[in-house]
Amino acid sequence: MKKYSELTKEELQALKKELEAKYREYQAKDLKLNMARGKPCVEQLNLSMGMMDVLCANSDLTCEDGTDCRNYGVLDGIKEAQELLADMMEVPYDQIIIYGNSSLNVMYDTIARSMTHGVMGSTPWAKLDKVKFLCPVPGYDRHFKITEYFGIEMINIPMTKDGPDMDMVEELVASDDSIKGIWCVPKYSNPQGYSYSDLTVRRFARLKPAAKDFRIYWDNAYTIHHLYEDEQDHLVEILAECKRAGNPDLVYKFASTSKISFPGSGIAALASSHNNLDDIKEQLTVQTIGHDKVNQLRHVRFFGDIHGMIEHMKRHADILRPKFEAVIEILQRELGELGIGTWTEPKGGYFISFDSLEGCAKDIVAKCKKAGVIMTSAGATYPYGKDPHDSNIRIAPSYPPLSDLILATELFTLCVKLSSVNKYLSQM
Repeated sequence: MKKYSELTKEELQALKKELEAKYREYQAKDLKLNMARGKPCVEQLNLSMGMMDVLCANSDLTCEDGTDCRNYGVLDGIKEAQELLADMMEVPYDQIIIYGNSSLNVMYDTIARSMTHGVMGSTPWAKLDKVKFLCPVPGYDRHFKITEYFGIEMINIPMTKDGPDMDMVEELVASDDSIKGIWCVPKYSNPQGYSYSDLTVRRFARLKPAAKDFRIYWDNAYTIHHLYEDEQDHLVEILAECKRAGNPDLVYKFASTSKISFPGSGIAALASSHNNLDDIKEQLTVQTIGHDKVNQLRHVRFFGDIHGMIEHMKRHADILRPKFEAVIEILQRELGELGIGTWTEPKGGYFISFDSLEGCAKDIVAKCKKAGVIMTSAGATYPYGKDPHDSNIRIAPSYPPLSDLILATELFTLCVKLSSVNKYLSQM
C-alpha cells in the first residue's frame, strides 16, 4: 500500500468510499466500548482480593512498635507501611509520609498549601502577581487540571524520548522567579510511556532556580509497573541525586498503590527532604490526626515486603502485556506503511501515545465516539485541553476485555484512515 500522501485525488476518493462503507458497518454493531481512562480491569482488581482476608475480627491490629492501628495518631504513617512504600520509591523510610488512597489528593494539597502559606517561609503564591508552572507535553491531564484550578499559568515543555527538553527547562527556571514548579511523570510517562534518561534526572537535580520556592513535582506513578520482566526501564533516584548536587529540598516525590492494589482504597505517599517534610507536617497536623492505619496494615500484611509487591506486579503484567501487544500489532498492521500516524511502544505504565496528522485528532476521537468507542478527549494531554497541533491521542488499553480492545482498536485505525483521507482531499 502506498502512503496516503502519494495517492492521487481519484485514488483518495475511491479509498474514502471504501472506508465510509466499513465505518457504517461498525456503526451498525451498536458498540458501547470505553477506552477513556487507564483503569485496571476486573482481572487486575481480582488479584488483590486476598487483601480482604488478611484482617478479620480476630486479627491483632497492633504494629511492631505497639501502635494500635484502630486508634488515633501516627501522623506520618505506621513504620511498616513507611518501609514498604519507601522500598517501592527507593528512598529512606524516614523521608516519607503515608497518606490516604490518592496521590493526586496529595499533589492538590501541596499546591493548595503553597498558595495559602507558601513553601518553607516563602511568600504565599496567592499573594504574588504571577505564578507559573512548567508542563511537559503531552502529559497527564489531571496534573494540568490542578494548576489550572488555582489559576497558575502553564507553560508547555516538549517531551523527548529522554524526558522534557532540559535546555528549555534550565533556561526558564533560571531566568524567571515566577516559575514555581514543574510536573513530571518520570517513569513510563503518561501518555507516551517514556522514562527519563540518567542525564535528564541529573540535570533536574542540578537546576538553579531563580525562585527559592521552586519545586519539582515528581509523580513516580508507575515506578514498578513493568510490562516485561527482562526489559525494564530504570530511573536514577531523584532525592539522592538532589542531595549529591547540593539541592536536597528541590523535589516532592509522589507515589501510590492505586494501580497495585485497589485504586479506590490504596495508600499514597510523599517523599522529600526532612526540611520539606517538616514544613508539610505543620499543615498536616492541623488537617488530620492521621490517615487510615488499618488500611496501611492491611497492605503490609498482604504484600509482606517489596519482593511480594514485585511478584504481585508480575501478575498484573501478565494481564496487561497481551493488551498492549494487541494494540501495537493492530496499529502496525493497519497504519504502519501509510504515513498517517506514529505511536509509542512502552515497556511499562498504562498508556500508548498516538500522533495523527496535524489537525485530525479531534475528528478521529469524534468519529470513534459516533461509532460507539469512547477515547480520551483530544487535547486532554495538554494544558487547558489545547493541543496546538491537534494530533495527540492517548490510548488506554488496560480496562476493556481483550476482545473488546481489539474491536475498538480496529475501529480506531479505521477512523484514523478516514480522517487522514479527508485531510488530504481538503488540501487538493
